[in-house]
Amino acid sequence: MVWLLLILAIALILVIWAVLLYNGLVAARQRSKEAWSGIDVQLKRRSDLVPNLIETVKGYVAHEAGLLDALTRSRAQAATAPGVADRARAEGQLGAAISRLFAVAEAYPDLKASKNFQDLHASLDEIEEDIQHARRYYNAAARDLNIKMESFPSTLIAQRFDFENASYFELEDPSDRAVPQVRF
Repeated sequence: MVWLLLILAIALILVIWAVLLYNGLVAARQRSKEAWSGIDVQLKRRSDLVPNLIETVKGYVAHEAGLLDALTRSRAQAATAPGVADRARAEGQLGAAISRLFAVAEAYPDLKASKNFQDLHASLDEIEEDIQHARRYYNAAARDLNIKMESFPSTLIAQRFDFENASYFELEDPSDRAVPQVRF
């Protein structure tokens, strides 16, 4: 009888332990999803400002139509990119296009002096900072989930219940990290 109680106690402890591991994985997965949602919100804010920026700049730099078209295409690609890696790549291209636009704006004193342009520029700077914070938070949440999934013994639970590693939000093209070169 004592052995039976001991076996039941051990089985109960194992079940409780497995439930705690599972719940920890679920919580980490939810933090990762919530963090991605934060990035998505900030990227949407930036994307919503791009048409206003383009309209403001059009009147001053009509002969830069190619840059404005590239900016519009980059925005569209970023809005429709599936998955974290594709979205990161598309957002990197959009960020580079915005940077090129600001570099071109340096050559147009009237544009730089425009209150509307200055307000849009300040808003984009603020959003870029928010995006960086959201990316760091997401990557930390993804890291925590991935560590839990790859650590023993929670890896046994993760494999059993088909948990998937979270992708990091990172730039895949090293040229996206470079300062854009603008030549006239």
